[in-house]
Amino acid sequence: MYVKFVNYVDKLNRYRQSKISNRNFLVIAALIVGVLAGLAAALLKTITHHIEAFLQTSLQWQYKYYLYLLFPTIGIFLAVLYTRKFIRKGKFETGLTPLLYTISKKSSKVEPHNIYSQIITAALTVGFGGSTGLEAPIVTSGASIGSSVGRFLGLSYREVTLLLACGAAAGIAGAFNSPIAGIVFAIEILLPEFTIPAFVPLLLASATAAVVARFFFNEQLFYLVTEGWETSALFYYVILACLIGLFSIYFGKANGVIKSFFYKLNHPYKRVIIGGLMLGTLVFLFPTLYGEGYITIKTLLNGDTTSLINNSIFSSYNKFPYAIIVFTIITIFAKSIATLVTLGAGGNGGIFAPSLIIGGLIGFVLAFTINTLGITHVSTANFIVAGMAASLGSIIHAPLTGIFLIAEITGGYMLMVPLMVTTAIAYLINRSANKYSIYTKPLADKGELSHHEDKDTTVLNMMKLRYLVEKDYLILTEEDLIKDRMNEILQSKRNIFPIIAINGEFKGLLYVEDLLRESVTRKQNTSLQIIDLMKPAPEVININAELKLALKQMENENVWILPVVNDNGNFIGFVSKTAIFNKYRAMLSRQADYLS
Repeated sequence: MYVKFVNYVDKLNRYRQSKISNRNFLVIAALIVGVLAGLAAALLKTITHHIEAFLQTSLQWQYKYYLYLLFPTIGIFLAVLYTRKFIRKGKFETGLTPLLYTISKKSSKVEPHNIYSQIITAALTVGFGGSTGLEAPIVTSGASIGSSVGRFLGLSYREVTLLLACGAAAGIAGAFNSPIAGIVFAIEILLPEFTIPAFVPLLLASATAAVVARFFFNEQLFYLVTEGWETSALFYYVILACLIGLFSIYFGKANGVIKSFFYKLNHPYKRVIIGGLMLGTLVFLFPTLYGEGYITIKTLLNGDTTSLINNSIFSSYNKFPYAIIVFTIITIFAKSIATLVTLGAGGNGGIFAPSLIIGGLIGFVLAFTINTLGITHVSTANFIVAGMAASLGSIIHAPLTGIFLIAEITGGYMLMVPLMVTTAIAYLINRSANKYSIYTKPLADKGELSHHEDKDTTVLNMMKLRYLVEKDYLILTEEDLIKDRMNEILQSKRNIFPIIAINGEFKGLLYVEDLLRESVTRKQNTSLQIIDLMKPAPEVININAELKLALKQMENENVWILPVVNDNGNFIGFVSKTAIFNKYRAMLSRQADYLS
């Protein structure tokens, strides 16, 4: 049955290729991906908000407030339990770092279970109070949809990657109702080598997802009422940018420390218990940390400056402006810790929403402090919006995404200049301390990052050593007599031969020039063995190694070829610079054809 289905799909693809060009077909495929990703975004938001509504509103109990200590633990536990019990094939990973790795190292083959597993685990994590966002899960889910559609249709790596990016852009567009931000995100994060042919599928997928998601989940995220901005406030926007830039550096360092702490806890349920209790305590003290936290920004934009402290055990201090300032500052740091603890404990989510909340709170506390001290009067709402854009742009190293996302979801196009100024400065401050974003740093630390600034590495990472190994070499064994193998050696077109042991283990090399020299000097020596003329190989390379390492070894030893062995040291074949360079040129040529 399966074979018949595969044959049918193959025939359909061949028919399609004869009637429709790949470029035009990608437009159709992008529309399909956009619809599916839009449905996924609407489903994720609906499930999550239903869980939140039930726990916060429908569940009535006089001691319910104290359950906030346990809700996050329950959510993370259910998410971890689901992944361990129901995802048997493949590996479940959270965040966008694995997605970047998949693009550069796994030929953009995102495992299909991510289509639904990301939705289920994210809804459980955030719905039960995990202090994180839904954006990374929906991006991964959308990317999995795009990857699966592309591979199902038998498309090439570049085309599958484009559909993957279409799915990711559609996920952002569906989650925020922001198609432009979805496109910009895909270009900045997933497709840094932006090309015009890629723009049309991204545009259609993103717009389609926004329409589909809005049809099923029509809820505006933020409402901003502004009369514009004052030039005199520009100095304070610069201060805001500096504060957020410095905080984004702290956030990156805190991410490393907290990840390292949870990584040392080997047992997954131990992480759940410790992380869940830490998170529950933070949510109990600061209820605004529950879930995504967008409701806090909504109320602050509406002018309710006491909303942040009102729902906490410190609500009796809501009449004191300085208490509000101190409480907000503590909440900012608590939000960053709560987010990283949620992810470290095993919850599924992203840092989009936390970045926005943190930036909005920093903008609020700065504007509120300026107004309270009577220094001047600035628009609190404007500073909240500018802070959100700057925080997102600096933390994920995607300034354009931050600007356009906030402009779309708040309608704050009148604030484009403050958005640009604050985001650019905050990004430059973070970039001065961190060359890599919070997504790419783990890959850079492992030497697994492909980046448009290093095109050679990017192309080499697309190539696999195992496909470049040449195996048509005459293989000799240590015990062989020269006279028994002489005819084969002379008839061979090679001037170098691998020597192996009886068990297949690679031992060394025989060079033709050494054999000829020996024949001239010793005349006929019937007892001369291969091992007598064996030379050790300058270097050997493992079949699973990176091509970049192979080239480095060749340069260090000034050789043109290297023996390739498996994990047991058994000889497989040779890899040559010629084969690598030919494949490299073919890859560049294929990319040029794709972009033309």
